[in-house]
Amino acid sequence: MQDVLQYETTGTCCKLMQVVITDGKIEDAQFYGGCNGNLQGIKSLIKGMSVDDVIEKLKGIQCGGKLTSCPDQLAQCLINYKEKQATKV
Repeated sequence: MQDVLQYETTGTCCKLMQVVITDGKIEDAQFYGGCNGNLQGIKSLIKGMSVDDVIEKLKGIQCGGKLTSCPDQLAQCLINYKEKQATKV
């Protein structure tokens, strides 16, 4: 099963994330706004990872003086996805 998520971020330079999940693993990700090089690096690193592993590694990362970051917002996106999946069952 494939799901395509669109997530509007808060508190980061990246304003929108689109994540493709197939059978619980990240297949692809696109980031709109933000630091292109860093976000391309994140995309490369998370491809093929499970949703749970990405959440575990990225949740809580801060950027400068902000309480969030692009990696943290990606984790939040995936947490929201998992919560919605749990309510479908």
